Amino acid sequence: MIPPSARSRAALGLTASAALGRFELQICSACAAVQYPARETCHRCLSGSLHWREQPGTGELIADTIVRHSNDMYFQERLPWRLGLVRLDAGPTAVVHLHGGCAPAPSRVRVAARLDKSGHGVLLAFPIDEVPNMADDRQLREMTCDPQRRRVLVTDGKTAVGQAVVHALIAAGADLVWVGYAEPWKESAEFAALGALSRAALLPLDLTNAQSVKKVAAEIGGDVDILINTAEVHRACGIASPSGDEAARSEMDVNYFGLLRLAQEFAPAMRYRGADGESSATAWVNLLSVYALSNFPAHGTYSASKAAALSLAQCLRAEMRSAGVRVINIFPGPIEDEWNQMLPPPKMTPAALARAVVKALQDGVEDVYPGDVAQEWFTRWRENPKVLEKELSAG
Repeated sequence: MIPPSARSRAALGLTASAALGRFELQICSACAAVQYPARETCHRCLSGSLHWREQPGTGELIADTIVRHSNDMYFQERLPWRLGLVRLDAGPTAVVHLHGGCAPAPSRVRVAARLDKSGHGVLLAFPIDEVPNMADDRQLREMTCDPQRRRVLVTDGKTAVGQAVVHALIAAGADLVWVGYAEPWKESAEFAALGALSRAALLPLDLTNAQSVKKVAAEIGGDVDILINTAEVHRACGIASPSGDEAARSEMDVNYFGLLRLAQEFAPAMRYRGADGESSATAWVNLLSVYALSNFPAHGTYSASKAAALSLAQCLRAEMRSAGVRVINIFPGPIEDEWNQMLPPPKMTPAALARAVVKALQDGVEDVYPGDVAQEWFTRWRENPKVLEKELSAG
């Protein structure tokens, strides 16, 4: 079971901001009124000129209660459940889910938007100051995908990013990290060191080979709580390059078809385990690229493969939603690796990208644009995709 998912079109604005880890409310352009819940017109002046703007979220908890009975099947399985009424400093008063660390009313709290198991935006109140074991709150874990005490599959541990993700997951408290690898003849000290980690297990996994993916899924598919697909092929060339056709085929075989093979074999088992309580399957993470939003001609075939993977990931998200399994897409800019050597700084280090992956899981968001380049690219794409396209084509 997932929480009730009916939302008005206006209310989807809260979901859209929560998917990016932001808390936004509607503000009227005519009278500057801040309102909640979302409406089609301003509650004060009836203007239809409403815009979503980020809010600080601080406020006063004026009432709290513990729900011990519910007619909804999802909440019946999770009672008791703590709710509160918060008067936001921005103006509106909102009903919120309450973190266990919040003091009884009256008290100061900070409100954030989170995605619930249905993938829709809800409000969750936290204590102003951090409390011990903050992430262990039962209600918070229902709305996030924290890797603590979970079993994770990282599909490619041969890359610097994959290795950094493994270390970050273990540091975040993951119980077990399976580390996939292809091309066993390629050896490195960094990859070999993963095998010495007590909470890591190496296993052969080649995303270009359907039988390899099927075999691994049969062995561990029913135990994977979080799948993180770090496997990718990146060739820095455009369509006119002499190796353009070959590069495009190898990129699509891993970046798109590899994701498709993973989804066909692992997604059904993860969907079936979406309701297993504390040990449920909870998240699927795709390492994409900000180039998926608008093609970067210098890396044209790679951009195209990531755009195809993005479309496939959106389909996967729709299919996993009914089981409450979050699909998270990561859109980094250039990474400090062999394929981006000719690009000028700033570039993300693998360790920084790994931290962004773990934070996305802990926050339970859907889309992440880590790093300065990705943030600027995303902002310009939201403002005017055509202008961004023209600027990129002009170099």
